[in-house]
Amino acid sequence: MQPATAPSALRVQDLLGPDFQVVEFEESTRTSAEAAAAIGCDVAQIAKSLIFRAKDSGRSVLVVACGSNRVDEKAVARLLGEKIERADADFVRQATGFAIGGVPPIGHAEQPVIFLDADLQSLDTIWAAAGTPNAVFRLTPARLAALTGAGFHDIAKR
Repeated sequence: MQPATAPSALRVQDLLGPDFQVVEFEESTRTSAEAAAAIGCDVAQIAKSLIFRAKDSGRSVLVVACGSNRVDEKAVARLLGEKIERADADFVRQATGFAIGGVPPIGHAEQPVIFLDADLQSLDTIWAAAGTPNAVFRLTPARLAALTGAGFHDIAKR
């Protein structure tokens, strides 16, 4: 683990400011399992950023979910008020400015609609992607909500 050096990770560091430290790993943190293994934490502590596309409006929808959860897409669609579909890599890059596997919860090219997984609230510390598939930063669920301006919702598939 080392301080951020990649341009995308440094961009996220600049957005976060000095209260957070973006770190990079030699190994991939692209998936929740890879990130948890690199960091040495539980998979649940990974705050994974998933981008969806609103079917009718084409809006970008960011779901930040607990790393051990699957997202209930119907629940997200109900909250949004329209159906959603999985976004392809081109849409993710265009909407966020980041590649899949490194999408942070902040700093997107286009402001997404954001929903946070309520299960994250039960954790003291979580880790989120920071612009590259091997960069992350540590925070609390309360800080995630403050950074994103988003609320917590029951969006885990049960």
